[in-house]
Amino acid sequence: MSTLAYEIVDVFTDRPFAGNPLAVVFGAEALATEQMQALALEFNLSETVFVLPPTQVGSTYRARIFTPVEELPFAGHPSVGAAVTACRRGMFGVGQVTQECGAGVLPIEVTASGATLTGGTPTLGPELDPEPLLEIAGLVADDHFGPAPRVAGCGLEFPYLPVRPESVARARVNPAAAQRYGVSHVSVFSWDAAAQTAHARVFVPGIGVPEDPATGSAALGLGVWLVASGLLPGEGRSEYAVRQGVEMNRPSALACTVTAADGVAVGATVAGQVMPVARGEIAVPPFVG
Repeated sequence: MSTLAYEIVDVFTDRPFAGNPLAVVFGAEALATEQMQALALEFNLSETVFVLPPTQVGSTYRARIFTPVEELPFAGHPSVGAAVTACRRGMFGVGQVTQECGAGVLPIEVTASGATLTGGTPTLGPELDPEPLLEIAGLVADDHFGPAPRVAGCGLEFPYLPVRPESVARARVNPAAAQRYGVSHVSVFSWDAAAQTAHARVFVPGIGVPEDPATGSAALGLGVWLVASGLLPGEGRSEYAVRQGVEMNRPSALACTVTAADGVAVGATVAGQVMPVARGEIAVPPFVG
């Protein structure tokens, strides 16, 4: 029986059994997409990442990222987790590496305990009606607090719904509403301006993940939203933090920066630690042509 090596790591946490669990699979370059998808469903974590040889000049490695039901062009905790785990396995040393993925070639600074990921090109959409997002999050009009919701991203876009601090814990995803409005994911958060910290929950009902305990891609896009909404400076580099996963008993800490010029975000980073939890071998699924 053919097998592949894998590791399970917890990302965006300084201790095991917190943060966001991730399956990192090695040696899968001969697998078809359908086989990778079958493995992701078998692990049944929010994401599984396959570390592969690069296909673009200048890339250190290639990452393919899958939820239990579909492939993603980019995601934060698989990017951080893959880089640190591959480094620990001796594929490359600490320092600057470049990850090839569906969102392009992204720089990652790897240390012995974690990594800093630079997101893709920032994107920003128009202001949104909060009512559909509130319904998807199981909240009401009075829960909305702050600027208008907008879609933003740095490689993977999210709608951002700012709410009152006491509303975050009460949020309950409504998959039927999400399907009716055609919204696959949403970030619900409160913003503490004094601490420059967001308390966030990210619901992803459209791709098989009811709630995600730590979402690096959403943390990156939040910086774009914060600059656009006037909650972080429109010039220079600002630091902010994201707390997530508390309600799932998977507390996560994401350290972020956003760089802005002329009132517009031009880049963002997210950093966190990676804790090893398990390693082993998994059978290669049969190919169904």
